[in-house]
Amino acid sequence: MLVRAFTQHDLAPLTALTVETFRPFYEGIFRPLMGEAVFAVEYGDWREDYRKQVAELHAPDRHAHVAVAEVDGSLAGYVAWNVDPTRKKAVVTILAVAASHRRRRVGTTLCEHAFARMRDLGAEAVEIGTGGDPFHAPARALYEELGCTALPVAVYYRPL
Repeated sequence: MLVRAFTQHDLAPLTALTVETFRPFYEGIFRPLMGEAVFAVEYGDWREDYRKQVAELHAPDRHAHVAVAEVDGSLAGYVAWNVDPTRKKAVVTILAVAASHRRRRVGTTLCEHAFARMRDLGAEAVEIGTGGDPFHAPARALYEELGCTALPVAVYYRPL
């Protein structure tokens, strides 16, 4: 597995990977759970939201970075993070692994790579979040395996 820095050539494939990775959550879990009214307000344009977000993830001048994993020349996944050097804190913004490469330690390798770069940039702690639903169970297991501690949080929605 090759882990390398983001290049502008990666933008379209990473955006497509992000949309495909998170489609089951938005369409299969969040929409049915919350109903159309809340879904429309909260995530109604989630694909476009990701298109905009992914385009802004890699901005080293703002301490924001992306690393891409390739396996046999194929995009396997990516991780995006930012570092606040003043607070010595880092945040993983997105971790996405292609379905065909899951359960092959791609996520682990990407996180370990990002954690090392974060340390190099002066971070002493990292925040990495995920959902409490079944879709995000593999992410929770990965983060626990990496030694992260979960903070119990509840988020509530209701239509008005």
